[in-house]
Amino acid sequence: MKNELKTPLLDKVSFPKDLKKFNLEELKQISSELRSEVIDAVSVTGGHLGAGLGVVELTVALHNIFDTPKDKIIWDVGHQCYPHKIITGRRDKIRTIRQPNGLYGFTKRSESEYDPFGAAHSSTSISAGLGMAVARDLKKEKHNVVCVIGDGAISAGMAYEAMNNAGSMNANLIVILNDNDMSIAPPVGAMSAYLSRLLSGKTYQTARSLAKHMAEKFSKSFLKVAAKAEEYMKGMVTGGTLFEELGFFYVGPVDGHNLDHLIPVLSNLKESKIDLPIFLHVVTKKGFGYKPAEASNDKYHGVGKFNVVTGEQIKAKSKAPSYTKVFAEALIKEAKNDKSIVAVTAAMPSGTGLDLFQKVFPSRTFDVGIAEQHAVTFCAGLATRGIKPYAAIYSTFLQRAYDQVVHDVAIQSLPVRFAIDRAGQVGADGATHAGSFDLTYLCTLPNFVVMAPSDENELVNAVATSTLIDDRPSAFRYPRGEGLGVKISKYPSPWTIGKGRVIQEGSKVCILSLGTRLEESLQAANNLASYGLSTTVADARFAKPIDTELIKFLAKEHEILVTVEEGSIGGFSAQVMSYLTRTGLLDNGLKFRPLFFPDEFIAHGKPNEQNDYCEINSPHITNSILKALGLPTVENISRETA
Repeated sequence: MKNELKTPLLDKVSFPKDLKKFNLEELKQISSELRSEVIDAVSVTGGHLGAGLGVVELTVALHNIFDTPKDKIIWDVGHQCYPHKIITGRRDKIRTIRQPNGLYGFTKRSESEYDPFGAAHSSTSISAGLGMAVARDLKKEKHNVVCVIGDGAISAGMAYEAMNNAGSMNANLIVILNDNDMSIAPPVGAMSAYLSRLLSGKTYQTARSLAKHMAEKFSKSFLKVAAKAEEYMKGMVTGGTLFEELGFFYVGPVDGHNLDHLIPVLSNLKESKIDLPIFLHVVTKKGFGYKPAEASNDKYHGVGKFNVVTGEQIKAKSKAPSYTKVFAEALIKEAKNDKSIVAVTAAMPSGTGLDLFQKVFPSRTFDVGIAEQHAVTFCAGLATRGIKPYAAIYSTFLQRAYDQVVHDVAIQSLPVRFAIDRAGQVGADGATHAGSFDLTYLCTLPNFVVMAPSDENELVNAVATSTLIDDRPSAFRYPRGEGLGVKISKYPSPWTIGKGRVIQEGSKVCILSLGTRLEESLQAANNLASYGLSTTVADARFAKPIDTELIKFLAKEHEILVTVEEGSIGGFSAQVMSYLTRTGLLDNGLKFRPLFFPDEFIAHGKPNEQNDYCEINSPHITNSILKALGLPTVENISRETA
């Protein structure tokens, strides 16, 4: 799509060095043009919008003052990096963002030298930045390291671990808090901006250094009084006492949309000789400068394609409810009959569907912030007292709490229920958000029940099953997006633990499917029928414990057994293979073919195309069986004729 926006000054900016040619008023115009460019681009592609709009001026100011890519700017999470990408040589590709073979939706080291650290999970910037700063000092290099972290991301313990470490080292590091929601910031105005400029400037620093030198001549009691006086004064004025206690020199708050304030402060900090890590508190508004985003509850955090004028999102008509919504409604139904059920999310209430649960049960819903480790152990504590906690966490985010899953839940055999959203490939969010590993990392844990429903009705049954598991931890996983459109039963049917089901019976070939690969497995069976191959299709339901009776039957009654799963090596197929080898079921000529994700991180794209690449869709299932039987394979099998 041709860009029809009028952006005369932005057109002159190919890389950050070009920003240094403009005066302050021109930089303000560039910011305005950059905001329009972001809005227009995301209206075409969809993606993250509000976060990027909130940091337009900050992005311009940072690249104007600092000397990137020599100076390192690390964007925490990275979904706010669209303006950054536009002015770092990627404007011509911005309308490919999150599209197959296009720009990645977050920062990515292999994409640009201006992305010094790849992100997509939050709260990593300060740790990574501190590592870069220490490496710089060890190598005796001269450059700045700047970490930009949001108020949500700074709720995670990892951010405080990093700040504590940086403060104890007196590290030469700048941390910028992009505060668009926190209540710790007092009103931001001219007085605050003046004080921030004063605190960051050479005059104050020189005076502070001189005072420190002179104070050494006085007694320790005097030193303590003087330090307390300064702390009290700065705390009263700026609210930065917390960060000072962590060993940082606090500056702020500063209006993040006012270049008159931002640029002088950043300029001072760049040249600063402060012997402490610096914490700059910048106040912004998510979605700033675009009224539909400012008026939206989520500030247009993640959007589809939309009309720029009205802000109306262009959404495809849903053929079925999303798995996320089905889970939420099923949990609400169970919670109405069981007062011990509570739900826990780590800063993703809408993403996990728990916003719906919260409307019905506000006192039984807990959003703990971006703190997955805490969320899991919090659930463990609840479980010790007879509460039934449901930890609704994305597969890729649950990875961050694996130690807690093992030590605080599994070893103690506590009945925490894990509702694992975004299982399998997730499309435009790419490898950082794909639920590739949960089957592997959960199936290794003793006494852990791992379920994978094949459709939305089966998801309701899995939720009902989990309510009855009171002696050990359990999990059920389901993909992103809408279901198949199957009818959901009025009353759920809990499963027998560790038991699968046969969907259709055959005699020669068997496909044992886990999760939502069942529909593809049935299509493959139809393909094989045209070759005269009688095919059994079974739904495992459980990745652990596996249905050994069913697998034994399938192995003895068929020439070939194929397992299909949406996950990496070491998951469901590994459980099946281990059983087959231990029991000698492979000794009599049974052909076993496991189908799972390849040994690589899958690039962003459309989920079905990703699954095609992973060779777990019906044509690949068909061909794996034909190849195993020594029959000619087919390159393209039409789903319409299947």
